[in-house]
Amino acid sequence: MLRFTLLLLLLVFFSYLASSSARPAPFAMRISCGARENVRTPPTYVRWYKDFGYTGGIPANATLPSFITPPLKTLRYFPLSEGPENCYGINRVPKGHYTVRIFFGLIAQPNFDREPLFDVSVEGTLIHSLESGWTSNDEQTFVEALVFLLDGTVSICFHSTGHGDPAIISIEILQVDNEAYYFGPEWGKGVILKTTSRLTCGTSKPRFDEDYSGDHWGGDRYWHPIRTFGQNADEPRSTENAIKQASNAPNFYPEALYQSAIVSTDSQPDLTYTMDVDPNKNYSIWLHFAEIDASISGAGQRVFDVLINGDTLFENIDVVERSGGRYTALVLNTTVPVSGRTLTITLHPKSGYHAIINAIEVFQIIAAESKTSPEEVKALQALKKALGLPTRFGWNGDPCVPEQHPWSGADCHFDKSGSKWFIDGLDLDNQGLNGFLPDDISKLHHLQSLNLSGNTIHGAIPSSLGTVNSLKFLDLSYNLLNGSIPESLGQLTELRILNLNGNSLSGRVPAALGGRLLNGASFNFTDNAGLCGIPGLRTCGPHLSAGAKVGIAFGASLLFLVLVICLVCYWKRRQNILRAQQMAARGAPYAKARTQFSHDIQMSRHHNHHHNNGSTRTAAENGPSLLS
Repeated sequence: MLRFTLLLLLLVFFSYLASSSARPAPFAMRISCGARENVRTPPTYVRWYKDFGYTGGIPANATLPSFITPPLKTLRYFPLSEGPENCYGINRVPKGHYTVRIFFGLIAQPNFDREPLFDVSVEGTLIHSLESGWTSNDEQTFVEALVFLLDGTVSICFHSTGHGDPAIISIEILQVDNEAYYFGPEWGKGVILKTTSRLTCGTSKPRFDEDYSGDHWGGDRYWHPIRTFGQNADEPRSTENAIKQASNAPNFYPEALYQSAIVSTDSQPDLTYTMDVDPNKNYSIWLHFAEIDASISGAGQRVFDVLINGDTLFENIDVVERSGGRYTALVLNTTVPVSGRTLTITLHPKSGYHAIINAIEVFQIIAAESKTSPEEVKALQALKKALGLPTRFGWNGDPCVPEQHPWSGADCHFDKSGSKWFIDGLDLDNQGLNGFLPDDISKLHHLQSLNLSGNTIHGAIPSSLGTVNSLKFLDLSYNLLNGSIPESLGQLTELRILNLNGNSLSGRVPAALGGRLLNGASFNFTDNAGLCGIPGLRTCGPHLSAGAKVGIAFGASLLFLVLVICLVCYWKRRQNILRAQQMAARGAPYAKARTQFSHDIQMSRHHNHHHNNGSTRTAAENGPSLLS
């Protein structure tokens, strides 16, 4: 009993360890383009997220070009009026290795191109160009690539080529194993594997990994069915027996993939498959085998060579021997350069029975493009906003890559030492720009040429522009720039051409710029009424700083106010004096009469005094006086 209890505890313990160390589910983001709400689709009912907030463009109803296209009702298309480059920028993507798959669509409206042709890039690397006739080929209704995403974001861009508006039904970003599809020393984070073809042999049923109940870490691959390589040249085989060693890391192939196959016949012992490819590219080829033919009982009964474009790359392949037995998966991988436009895979039997194959995968190996310096990308985005760049410019994604689709008006230079692209020229003259020049323009440290002439840019020239030491050509003529020319422009020792004519600039031209004219530089300051200080312009008076000018203006205003107050006080005092004089003039006759009357009384008293000198009386004796 004790022994049984201990065994049970050990089983529980190891079950706990297994569950705690189980691999988490891979990251998966599925986007239904143009959808207004999240949706689920049969048969697996996976969730598709609405794409609001990810991009621009116009939502519309969709026409599905293929039965393998996800059964979604909407798409998003990008008219040329919104710019030649339009992108989905998706954040919060965990660092890792991903399958990125994009399904194309047709706009369910009249008067739209029934088959738009455009280019697709992922993380700045061109991975696909749609060709005429893609709507009639199921494998061309989508593009799929394996790519490393390392900075928490993914940028998926669609580039107009002048043949209709790009229209996208869905985008899938599905995490796979970090070591998935390792093909040799060249494999790594600087390489993208674009799916050229993925075939499941001996069946007529198209399948996704989800349909096969495959491991989610496989990336939900699409397997295109091919029942035969040629009429009467081969036969299909199938089994319901379990297949060993199928769903192993890192590729996690579905077991059912190996339960069907194509076998050659006596009439045509060789198995040959030919497909179209892009010329002058390298291809990674993965061949899948499992001995499911009941007529084969052991090793040595089926041996064949594998040839690619006539070259023998694998000799004496015995599936039973190499895999370890019947009903056991075997995968062979090789990398080949292809100079022409076709890739031919041939299985040539050497002894015994016929050749057999279960599945084929072919990937085009694409070197990932180096990106533009992030600081300079931010500077251009700030410039785009400040200048009010028209939407027809686009300016989405990476400014310099893919190299076939740089931003309009931007010239790029690749720095091999730092493996980064930089902006060395901007040519945006006569483009209807009406904003201002931001300080962020100084972050374009490698800029040699800047032409913004013939617009309506206003405001001051930022002094930070004088820190772009590589600048050789600067044309800001015929705008609405005002203020003074920054002294910092005099520090641009490489500057050879400077056109500031046709603005509203004022003040003294920096002495350092004036001196440069003697060394062969070409500067134009004309049609700026306020500029002075060099030959050809008016003579400057005492040069005052902006603060001094403000101080003088304030002092003059204060003096004028004091003068007005004094004049008002003087005027009021003068008015008071005049009123007093007028009142005095009106009262003068009455004052004179009273003075004469008083004088007569005094004279009368004096006379009476002398007349009664001998008989003087007191006032009491004479009675009361009649005057008081």
